Amino acid sequence: MGAKKRVLVCAPHPDDAELGMGATISLLLDSGAEVAIVDLTNGEPTPYGTPEKRRLEWEEASRILGLSRRFQLGLTNREIFDGVEQRKLLAEVLREFRPEILFAPFWEDAHPDHWQATQLVDAARFYSKFVQSSMKGMPHFPRRTFYYFCTHLRPKVVPAFVVDVSGHFDRKIESVLAYKSQFIENEINATVVKQLEVEAAYWGRQIGVPYGEAFASREQIRFSSAQALLDS
Repeated sequence: MGAKKRVLVCAPHPDDAELGMGATISLLLDSGAEVAIVDLTNGEPTPYGTPEKRRLEWEEASRILGLSRRFQLGLTNREIFDGVEQRKLLAEVLREFRPEILFAPFWEDAHPDHWQATQLVDAARFYSKFVQSSMKGMPHFPRRTFYYFCTHLRPKVVPAFVVDVSGHFDRKIESVLAYKSQFIENEINATVVKQLEVEAAYWGRQIGVPYGEAFASREQIRFSSAQALLDS
């Protein structure tokens, strides 16, 4: 049996990965992949959160999904910028975990942290392969980057693919609700879970299943075998 495939999900704030692709994370883990999340910030301050609360929440969300590793990059919430030092910090995580596939937020978003995070992930992926560098770890270049939807806009998009997550959607919702300070105590966000269900049902309908999660890609997707094509 070959080594497990490694997948790293990059999130501007704790809860973004769960909101955008929590069911796919659960599916990948149950399929035998090794999945980790890197939160670029701790997500604070928020109206009902604290750094201590947020830590307990992402720990519980990770437990629900079955994650064994979750990195904290330590950038400042609301101040994510695609700068050289930030690229190096994230590239060192890529060198340590050595994922084959990266996931990042979709590149169009009203929230500056989100679209800056996308640029930062793309740049850190490139930096990670530098041979002559002061960065820790051996050079590494993730093979692919895909982009999940967790936006503060309603973009009109045609995704590159949609994942059937019908058997994992309940776990996604459970992981999102672990962030009580964001989605239970904060009544303004009370409709978020219902919106997630509506969106997942919409994407699921596009592929003939109850629930789906959609993803974008900047590059064409290759089928390397007839079986992969037949299974699509």
